[in-house]
Amino acid sequence: MRPSPATEVYKETGYPDEWRLHHQGGATGYAPRDYKGGLESLHTVLEDQAFAWNPSIAGTKSEDTIIARADQTEIISQSQTWPMIEVNYEGQKIARPDILVR
Repeated sequence: MRPSPATEVYKETGYPDEWRLHHQGGATGYAPRDYKGGLESLHTVLEDQAFAWNPSIAGTKSEDTIIARADQTEIISQSQTWPMIEVNYEGQKIARPDILVR
């Protein structure tokens, strides 16, 4: 199986096999996943197609819904009522959900 940037991040952060324990997401629409994405997937990503992306490590999970645009990936699952933190990725600022403390 060929490595991917996603599986490499699991390895680099000390969780090399966690990606194998839960699907990482896939195309979404009317079903939770129209098909699951993965290293062996033969599906074609279409422009303006919606995807749920949910990397996980046992006991934790982060999920976003994104739209595959021609020139970028658009995150559409941000919430105005949830605490957010800003992270920098390759020079781009991205708002990510923070931990809710009550």
